[in-house]
Amino acid sequence: MQAQSTAGPSDLPRWFRWFGIYTRTIEGVAGVSMAVILVIMIVQVAARYLFSGSIIWAEEACRYLLLWQTFLLLGVAYQRGEFVMLDLLPYMLSSRARLVLKSATAIPVLIFLAVIVVEGFDYASRFERQKIPALDFIWSSLTGANAGVSVKWVYICVPIGAALLALHVIADLVVSTIRHRRGIDDPPPAVDMGEQL
Repeated sequence: MQAQSTAGPSDLPRWFRWFGIYTRTIEGVAGVSMAVILVIMIVQVAARYLFSGSIIWAEEACRYLLLWQTFLLLGVAYQRGEFVMLDLLPYMLSSRARLVLKSATAIPVLIFLAVIVVEGFDYASRFERQKIPALDFIWSSLTGANAGVSVKWVYICVPIGAALLALHVIADLVVSTIRHRRGIDDPPPAVDMGEQL
């Protein structure tokens, strides 16, 4: 099995350069959220083992940040070719047949992602009235008022991540089509000799 080979932002035409900015922004947000998770967990461990206390909202906040981070980075992982796939058949085909196969396999993926987007927003909206308990507790302790942040904002990361992944799949098809028209063939992915053993 091999990582999927997809085109990067540098292969995109000029009118599509915003895609590279979007990708770097998502990577930056992911880096910041990972740093926040790390700091919260270090403080939580220190509070628990050094001061025999606990930050009640720490685990919940880290869980929600990790969920958002995961779904935001799905598309970036696809773009970098970090999804696992079997790529024996595509590289036995001609460039044109490979493009047709990629297009044919992208259609059910995009339909599936569209269903996730539509149903995900519907599912998240069902939790509009349910509040995040730890956030409400800490906010009411500090200010005396309820924060009122809905659990919907946790569940909505799934359809947003699916929509971003669909954007990456479409961008990959656009890049592959442009490369095919320019006569640039996708090179086969490098074989990792460690996987051969």
